[in-house]
Amino acid sequence: MTIAHSRTRDLAAVLSEAEVVVAAAGQPGLIRAEHLRPGAVVVDVGITRTPDGLRGDVEPGAASRVAALSPVPGGVGPLTVAMLLTNAYEAYDARG
Repeated sequence: MTIAHSRTRDLAAVLSEAEVVVAAAGQPGLIRAEHLRPGAVVVDVGITRTPDGLRGDVEPGAASRVAALSPVPGGVGPLTVAMLLTNAYEAYDARG
């Protein structure tokens, strides 16, 4: 596992070798399609409000290069809510 950030030296080279990328930098369009390994799985957690609407850290055009790219908006947010509800129910159920 490699952890990188927006100031990692040669971030594009690091990303080009990753099979799974979780982007959470909060910088719209920081990661471009050419930075990513073909067939990678990309989870875009970053979300920024811009004059053009909500944008993620990964440019939308990257979807054509990778195996999967979570959408922004509508990707990680709903999944987080679903998991929180699941965990709350399981905690309630465990109490008997």
